[in-house]
Amino acid sequence: MEDLVHLAYAIDTFYFLICGVLVMWMAAGFSMLEAGLVRSKNTTEILTKNIALFAIACTMYLFLGYYIMYSSPEGGILPSLGFLIGEENTLDAALSGDEDAPYYSMRSDFFFQVVFVATAMSIVSGAVAERMKLWAFLAFAVVLTGVIYPVSGFWTWGGGWLDAAGFSDFAGSGIVHMAGASAALAGVLVLGARKGKYGPNGEVYAIPGANMPLATLGTFILWMGWFGFNGGSELKMSDFDSANNVAQVFVNTNAAAAGGVIAAMIVAKLLFKKADLTMILNGALAGLVAITAEPLAPSAQGAALIGAVGGVIVVFSIILLDKLRIDDPVGAISVHGVVGIWGVLAVPLTNADATFGAQILGIVGIFVWVFAASLIVWLIIKAIMGVRVSEEEEYAGVDLTECGMEAYPEFTKSSK
Repeated sequence: MEDLVHLAYAIDTFYFLICGVLVMWMAAGFSMLEAGLVRSKNTTEILTKNIALFAIACTMYLFLGYYIMYSSPEGGILPSLGFLIGEENTLDAALSGDEDAPYYSMRSDFFFQVVFVATAMSIVSGAVAERMKLWAFLAFAVVLTGVIYPVSGFWTWGGGWLDAAGFSDFAGSGIVHMAGASAALAGVLVLGARKGKYGPNGEVYAIPGANMPLATLGTFILWMGWFGFNGGSELKMSDFDSANNVAQVFVNTNAAAAGGVIAAMIVAKLLFKKADLTMILNGALAGLVAITAEPLAPSAQGAALIGAVGGVIVVFSIILLDKLRIDDPVGAISVHGVVGIWGVLAVPLTNADATFGAQILGIVGIFVWVFAASLIVWLIIKAIMGVRVSEEEEYAGVDLTECGMEAYPEFTKSSK
């Protein structure tokens, strides 16, 4: 019996760690996607933001965020404050026979959770691209990853009041994706649109990205990483049922992404008479976000339909936000926010234990907290150091003004 417990513990810990590695790989996906969808003069800065935010997220969640999220009172609203990630599991606890006994290493749990925090912050990066000061962005990353995200995470996955109310979000359509988009929306409203994006009479001008192959590569990396994002959220696979559940989650995640691509491609063709690649890429991500709240309960066909609805929603959302003059260079608010809401609302369609009332309560609770707290932080940062580069710096590109180097110098400087 002891050997079987050892084996199960090792399998589940290894599985958790590998899924965490896949989610960490999504940081590369966000980097490539955003680098492809911004102009070449802003590429170095967007890459700098992505690697720096990952490091900040890992550090802040280690020292503060994980404790807030998982050491606070059950059913509560106000979190407990503390530091670091606690003690590792003991062999005696694993062998106790208690149903609540740990079946994987607590360090593997921390590693899996910390890469989710970085994902939420990565969503902000793309939405505020091309005109935000680098150090203002990094200052906000400290607060979001250390406090704002962990508080709403405590309310939900940490056993707080939203969890007690019956809110269900398997892998984070609302807890991670909508939260990141809410913070991004607050930042975009404080920041304003890029110069030349909108005309005085309601015109919307496209600002094409510099590298569509890179954006496509980033999308495929995110698609791949999402198997860890959703699959790891099953939390174990060392028994028959859990192993089957993980496989179903993988199949549904893939089906939803494919459904999102096909739906977005068809809608783009109908609206624009062209197969718009940027809409297709966002359709894939929308399908993934849509299924993340409940990737286990639906059939594969149902998952494809949920993803397809996400693919339709994201196209119309991007168009609507442009009409509202909310400038989001990569479509992050639409993909992760608007479609994240759809994903949360879709849960009761296939999971009989979820209710629309609890889901709506969760959406409102997470959005109000993250948006309001983020708006306050953005305004404080704006008052202290400013959040936007000057018009001249924006025209020259933030690569030179913020980082002192260009991503493609051979294209802009004559060779000797």
